[in-house]
Amino acid sequence: MLHQDDISLVFGGAAGQGIQTIADALVTVLKNNGYAVFSCQEFMSRVRGGSNSSQIRITSERRNAYVRKIDLLFVLDAEALDHLRWRIGEGTTIFAEHDQLGEEDRGRVIDTPLKEFAQKAGHPVYTNSVAVGAVLGVLGLGLEEFNDYLSREFESKGEEVVGRNHDAARLGYEFGVKSAREHHIDITLPTAAEDPASLLLDGTSGLGIGALMAGCGVVSSYPMSPSTGLLTFLAARGRRFGIVVDQAEDEIAAVNAALGASYAGARSLVTTSGGGFALMSEGVSLAGVTELPLVIHIGQRPGPATGLPTRTEQGDLNLALHAGHGDFCRVLLAPGTPAQAIKLMQRAFDIAESYQVPVFVLTDQFMLDSVSMLGDEEIVRLPLQRRVVKTGSDYERYRFTDDGISPRGVPGYGEGIVKVDSHEHDESGHLTENFTIRRKMVGKRLQRLGSLEQEAVPPERIGSDDAAALVVCWGSTRGVVEEALDILQDDNIAALHFSQVFPLHTGLGGMLEGKQVIVLENNATGQFADLLHAVTGRQADRRILKATGEPFAVEEVVEALKGGVAS
Repeated sequence: MLHQDDISLVFGGAAGQGIQTIADALVTVLKNNGYAVFSCQEFMSRVRGGSNSSQIRITSERRNAYVRKIDLLFVLDAEALDHLRWRIGEGTTIFAEHDQLGEEDRGRVIDTPLKEFAQKAGHPVYTNSVAVGAVLGVLGLGLEEFNDYLSREFESKGEEVVGRNHDAARLGYEFGVKSAREHHIDITLPTAAEDPASLLLDGTSGLGIGALMAGCGVVSSYPMSPSTGLLTFLAARGRRFGIVVDQAEDEIAAVNAALGASYAGARSLVTTSGGGFALMSEGVSLAGVTELPLVIHIGQRPGPATGLPTRTEQGDLNLALHAGHGDFCRVLLAPGTPAQAIKLMQRAFDIAESYQVPVFVLTDQFMLDSVSMLGDEEIVRLPLQRRVVKTGSDYERYRFTDDGISPRGVPGYGEGIVKVDSHEHDESGHLTENFTIRRKMVGKRLQRLGSLEQEAVPPERIGSDDAAALVVCWGSTRGVVEEALDILQDDNIAALHFSQVFPLHTGLGGMLEGKQVIVLENNATGQFADLLHAVTGRQADRRILKATGEPFAVEEVVEALKGGVAS
C-alpha cells in the first residue's frame, strides 16, 4: 500500500506530446478535489523532440519544492524513460506503452495503450484526456471534476469535441482502475484539506499580477526564455489594463524604450534573461545618471553565453549588482513564492518611483514555471502612490535637496521644461564639466542608499531563534530549505530567507552574530555568500552550491544538512 504524506507523480515525454497539458489538467482537478498540490517542470531547449518531464506532488500540507523520488511514472516514449531512469527507485510504478520499450524494460512496466484508447474515442488528439483519466483511476478519484474541467476547456469547440474528450477520459479511467486492481496498486492519498487554498499560481503570473496592481503602463522586451512569460501575460491583458506592450527589435532598444516611457511619466518594466540583460548595461547606467525609475525583471538561467536556455540557476546576482558603469544606487529583489512575487513587484515599482533608481527583480526558471497554492489572504495589495510633481516655470529636474531626491516632473504637466541628459549635468539638466557640481551630483545620487538600507525588506526567519546554525538562502530556494528543515526537525538549525538581496537590511549583522552560517544557493561560486561577506564582514562557514541547471531537491538538502552543525 502506498500511504504517505507525499506522493510524487511524474510525466515524461518529448516536446509536443502534451506533457505539460496533462500536468496542468491534473493539478487543477486535484486542487478542486481539495488536495494540496505543487507542480514543477524541466524541459529541453527544443520545440519538438527531446525529453521533458513534469512533476506533481500531492502532499498533506502545502509544499513549494522539487523532490527526486517518483511514486507513479507515466512515460510517453522510450527516451523519456531513459532520461528519468536515474530517479526510478524500487517503489516506482511505471506506466508506458510496451511497443515503445525494449525487452529489458517491459517486465517492470505496466502496458498502457493510451493511443489505442484515444483512437477509440475518435482521434489520437485525445491522448491527453486518456492519460489524465488513467491517473485518476489509479489514484482512486472520481471523474466528475475532470469532466467539468473538460467541459469548460472545450465548450467553444462544441458538444461533439466535449463528448469525445469525456469518452477518452472514461476509457483511461477504466484502465486505471483495472490496472490498480490487477497490479495491487493500493494508494491512500493524503487527507484533503477542509479549507484548501483557493488559487493555483505560477511565479510568472505572480509577477504579472503584481505589475498590474502597481499600475505598470509600459512593458518593453525582446523575448528570451524564461522571462518571456511575463511579457505574454501582460500582453494578453494590455488592452484591459491600458498597458503599452513593446516587443522590441533587440534588448538595447527594449531598455531605452522603457526609459523613454519613464521620462514621459509611465511606470515602465523590462523583462529579460541574463544574456539579454548583458546588452542592457549601458541603459542601466543611463537610468542611473538621468534618475529615471525603471523596473527590470531578470529570469535567470545557466550561463555563460547561451548556456542552458531552458534550465534554472541563480547565477546573475553579480551581473545585476554591478551592471552599468559609474556609481549609482539600485535595489535587487528576489521573490521566493508567487505571493512574494505579487507583493515585491508592487514594491519594485514603488521604490523605483520613490527613489528614482533602477530596481531589479531576480527570478529563475524554476520559480517562474512552478505552480503552487495560495489563499486569497496571501495576495497583498500595496497602496499605489504616484510621485510626479506639476512643474513651474522655474523647475529644475536635478535640484539639490536634503534627501538627495529631486522633484520629478514629466513633459507637459506644468509650465516647466524637463531636461535630462546622459552627460553629467547641473540642477537644470544642462550638461556641465564643473568639478564642484560633479562632486555634489555624485553625492546626491548616492545619498539615497542610506534610506534604501533602512527600508530594505528584512530576511524572513524560518525556525527557532535559538538555533546554532542558520541556513541563508534567497529567491527560489526558500521552499526547499523550509521543507528540509521541517523534515530534519532539528532545533539547532534555522534559516534566513532573503527576498531583498541588495541593499541588505541594516539589522543583518545582529542576526548572524554567534551563528554558524551556511549559505545555500543555485550557482557555482556562492555569489550571495560573497555579497554577505562584503557587506557584513561575515564569512560563510559553509557553502552548499549547485550549478547543474537543476533546482535543489529536498532529499539532497536534507542530506547536506544532516550533521552539518559544528559542535
